[in-house]
Amino acid sequence: MELIYSKAEPDRILHIIHRKEDFYTIEDGFRRNVIEEKEFIQLGAMILNKNKTFKPHQHFWKPGEEQVIVQESWVIINGSVKCSFYDTDGTLLAQPILEVGDCSVTLGGGHTYFILEDDTLVYEYKTGPYKGQKSDKIFLDEV
Repeated sequence: MELIYSKAEPDRILHIIHRKEDFYTIEDGFRRNVIEEKEFIQLGAMILNKNKTFKPHQHFWKPGEEQVIVQESWVIINGSVKCSFYDTDGTLLAQPILEVGDCSVTLGGGHTYFILEDDTLVYEYKTGPYKGQKSDKIFLDEV
């Protein structure tokens, strides 16, 4: 797992890469919380074997936060993607390549993605609700 820290705020993790091979460091049937509990987006990684099940459950509505940041995660299903991860001041921090089974999480700072192969398939997860682009992001070249 790669943790990418801010240079402007050295104790702050801005981006996380969880690689497919990182699953194989988790004990069977256990869960690794990839993201700290304080963050708005949550991510757990599990390695599970046949016949594993979970007690049936339903999640309930919780009081929301008054102010939240949009945090985003990409999971690569097919193909590959070059990421550009930026610090809170807009400076480039890292440019990792994500391959099948890899996951990126942006907790803060900026990002962009460059698709390296045709037919690349990606799942994108974000903090919601989505209220349109103008309430969701600012483009780095407009700062």
